[in-house]
Amino acid sequence: MINFNELPLLSLLIITLPIGAAIIWLDPTARYARWVALCTAIVDLFIALLVLFKFDASNSNHQFIDKADWIPTLNIYYKVGIDGLSVMFLPLTVILFIGVIIASWNSIRTLPRLYYTMLLLLESTTLGIFCSLDTVLFFLFWELTLIPGYFLISLWGIGPNRRYAAVKYTLFMLIGGIPILFAFVLLGFSFEGDGLMFDLLSLIASPPDEHIQTIVFFLLLIGFAIKIPVFPFHTWLPLIALEGPVAVAALMTGLKLGAYGVIRLAIPLAPNAALNYHWLLAGLGIFGMIYGALIALQQTNLRRFLAYSSISHVGLVILGVASFNMQGIQGAIYQLLNFTVIAGGLFLLTGFLHHRTGSTNMMNLGGAARTMPLLASFYFIFGLASIGIPGTNGFPAELLILISALKTHTGAGLAALFGIVLGAAGLVRSYRRSFFGPVTKNIVAEAEDLKRREIVVIGAMCLLIFLLGFYPGLVLETSRLASEAWLQQLGLGPVNQ
Repeated sequence: MINFNELPLLSLLIITLPIGAAIIWLDPTARYARWVALCTAIVDLFIALLVLFKFDASNSNHQFIDKADWIPTLNIYYKVGIDGLSVMFLPLTVILFIGVIIASWNSIRTLPRLYYTMLLLLESTTLGIFCSLDTVLFFLFWELTLIPGYFLISLWGIGPNRRYAAVKYTLFMLIGGIPILFAFVLLGFSFEGDGLMFDLLSLIASPPDEHIQTIVFFLLLIGFAIKIPVFPFHTWLPLIALEGPVAVAALMTGLKLGAYGVIRLAIPLAPNAALNYHWLLAGLGIFGMIYGALIALQQTNLRRFLAYSSISHVGLVILGVASFNMQGIQGAIYQLLNFTVIAGGLFLLTGFLHHRTGSTNMMNLGGAARTMPLLASFYFIFGLASIGIPGTNGFPAELLILISALKTHTGAGLAALFGIVLGAAGLVRSYRRSFFGPVTKNIVAEAEDLKRREIVVIGAMCLLIFLLGFYPGLVLETSRLASEAWLQQLGLGPVNQ
């Protein structure tokens, strides 16, 4: 009988995927590669759900900690663990990757074994980012995401400039990694103790002096801002959405690792500097929100529309974080979890649409709801969730963030309300042009609706939309104590909330 309490579940979660990637190469057929990738991801989902079910929400400390020597002479260790802010990212990330694997089922005909290998490696490194409790280990996983990302975009992109898009994305991420590494090294040298220190929990418990904090904060903010992305570092995302594989674009928009990095590292490692520059975070958030919504209104391609909408929505997350209160941090975490389901689901549906019609240009999709009613209905539901309609998971997250912003940055909160209206207008406009009206293209008239396996994955994500919409306590109770601990690290007690 397996005793799950004694298993290093987080390490198994990360290592299972490279093992599955190696097994893919035992058989040259595409069918074998698809099924191995899917089965590996399902096993990973089982482990992630096991972690979630065994997680003790009444404990604010990190749990499932697994530690091993790596470079002990430099105090660098393999150390992983999760708390209430990170635990729910694990199953939702795996669910999104399962959706990407299914969305790619019949559309990947070139080098399928390499494609699914890259997907599993990207999933492994992404999960590693959420679990890392050593800054060097975090940086390793952060940089390793670039390798599969580059090959997925350059080899399986659907646009004529896919290789340019892959190079631009890689260069942006490499440039963003430089200040992150500098910040970690600076923290390691400035730690008040014997030798270097890269343990994340130790660094958070003993922050450096305010001058060092300011430098570290801006280094990390710049590095993570490129990944989020925020203006003016955002240009890679619309390009990837247009030129790269649609399924991979779902990962880029659904997994906001940069915003997670701001919450998990940038602010806790430099708490005083973060509080001093709360106005900068709020400004970046509200500017990105309004800018993304305005540019999205002008788009004629669904993929670019979704990319700019994602930039707008992540601006709201940054605004919530800048509020530095309980509603703000819980709303920000909630919204980041929502991205995995909503933004990822919208891009998967767009990928299904592209696979059937060969286009995501709104002018070429008119009347798509007539021939693909299921696809159009699911897209509408996910769209409603993206603008925060009550009953969907977008509503409690946006409500928490708006309340937090109105309490601490009233002007920015009012501007955020305007940004939400702009986002809703963009959604209605894009949906009407893409799915309503007469059918003018033969390929749309002949298109088939969603297949059974597509309905299963999209239906599961749709259920999550309503489950987390009607029962937000599933997220809020899980993250409550960890959110309180996060605020206490900043010197903010209940009186400040």
